[in-house]
Amino acid sequence: METLWNTLVENVKFVGICLMIIVALALLAKLSEKWLPSLHRVSKTRRICIIAICSTLAAVLHMLDFPLPFLAPPFYKLDFSELPVMLCGFYLGPAAAVACEGIKILLKLLLKSTSTAFVGDFANFCVGCSLVLPAVIVYHVKKSRKSAIAGLATGTVSITVFGSAFNAIYLLPKFAQLYGMPLEAIIGMGSDINSSITDISTFVLLAVAPLNLIKGLMISVLTMLLYKRVARPLFGK
Repeated sequence: METLWNTLVENVKFVGICLMIIVALALLAKLSEKWLPSLHRVSKTRRICIIAICSTLAAVLHMLDFPLPFLAPPFYKLDFSELPVMLCGFYLGPAAAVACEGIKILLKLLLKSTSTAFVGDFANFCVGCSLVLPAVIVYHVKKSRKSAIAGLATGTVSITVFGSAFNAIYLLPKFAQLYGMPLEAIIGMGSDINSSITDISTFVLLAVAPLNLIKGLMISVLTMLLYKRVARPLFGK
């Protein structure tokens, strides 16, 4: 009975922390728009339609994730779902990007459920926002090719640093707790891939950080290649 109660308490704490972080990111995105002079002003209906389209595309891409077994354990997967989110943010701004990221996760859960006790889904949202939000904010300060490159570079650094720290401090211990897998077993899965991984610090440094760096770089390159090309058919720009 005591074990069941402790499990319930931990689950409630996890949900509470998730909600607080989600609200904080949404508020940060909304407040940042007050200092961004170059946001597109579109009708509410059109804004909702664009977010819905990008969220749906992102959810589909999220479900097409794939592992990099030479780099990280199989529960770490790479996907391109931040690409539609980034495109949406470049056009509509940071608040739309966070909304798109959140709806993407909800759609994925509805269509595919979770295999990581919801920790992986929460991680995808937070780490995705750590890439998209800085990139979108920097781009909208003064929209140009240079600011787009600067924003995407900032986002790539952010996802690499924040993703690693957040995994080490919170996500990995919480995943081990909620999923019922000892943290030592997770580190052992990393050691099987790279013998230099011996603890949680080397795990995030040698497995998580490179994975996030690869994702940031690939989304950045694809955004630069596609944004101008899809702006007219996707946004009517």
